[in-house]
This record gives sequence, structure tokens and C-alpha cells, in this order.
Amino acid sequence: MPLWLIGMLGVGKSAVAPRLAEALGVESHDTDEWVERHSGRSIARIFAEEGEAGFRRLESEAVAELASAAGVVATGGGAVTSPDNVTRMKGSGVVIWLRASPATLAARLGVADRPLLDGAKDRVATLHGLLEAREDSYAGAADLRVETDGLSPAQVVAEVQRKLPS
Repeated sequence: MPLWLIGMLGVGKSAVAPRLAEALGVESHDTDEWVERHSGRSIARIFAEEGEAGFRRLESEAVAELASAAGVVATGGGAVTSPDNVTRMKGSGVVIWLRASPATLAARLGVADRPLLDGAKDRVATLHGLLEAREDSYAGAADLRVETDGLSPAQVVAEVQRKLPS
């Protein structure tokens, strides 16, 4: 049964997943890594060649395959925009929403190259808009919610463990 980590880009899903998996003694998976490995292309290249729709299609394939995997799965920030992905995640495991403010997300991302932020003059405003557009999807998908503002990945792991059902 997977533990699905959902949330905005920059919230720390990819940093938390391996730490949480290690703490629980299970495997760690990442849908973005799955997409890159199976397509033989970087996320940026997929966006450049196929746009967001092409990336989301590949991401949905990753979610479908990883739904039968045991362990912790870090998803892409927009994975919840697909109702099929949400159905698969909720039907196969526990969905954990890692949440942070747009200012925290921007600080964590720094100048990292992310396709959805390309050309953004104000990253905080862009992240605020993305969060606002996705917040209902995150809330509807989540079984648990963890606020990560001001927390290190290790502290997020501890908070997730505290909230997980026994």
C-alpha cells in the first residue's frame, strides 16, 4: 500500500519521500523520476516537446504503475489535477498533502529551473495562483495534511509519522 505525497512544487515531496521510506522500512518512489526513466527525457524536455498535456499523460502512467507498489511515492505537483490519478491514489493507499505558503515554496525553489515557472516575473505570485487553482484538488485527495512551513524534511517526516494511522 503506497503512501502518496502530494503538494505544490517546492514543498519537499522528493526530499521527504526517501527519508519517510527509510523511517518506515519501505521503498521510495518518485513519479517525476519514473517519467524521466521511462521516457528517456528530462521533464523540461518533455514540456518543450509535448507541453504540459504530454507530461501529464506520462505522469498518469507513472501513478497507474506505482499504485501497486509498496512504499512512499512523491508525486508531481499537478498529479491531483487528474481525477483518474486521485481515484488511483485514494483507492490504493494513504494520500498525504504536504502544504506550504507560496513564499516558502519560492524560497525553497530559489532559482531552480521549473517548467511551470519559466518566464515568471514574480514567482511568489505565480505559485500563489497555482496553489489557489489546485487547493481544492489537494484537499479533496488528501487523507492527511501536514503544514511544512518552517519545518526541515526530518521534521516533516516526524509529523507525517505522528499523523499516520497505526
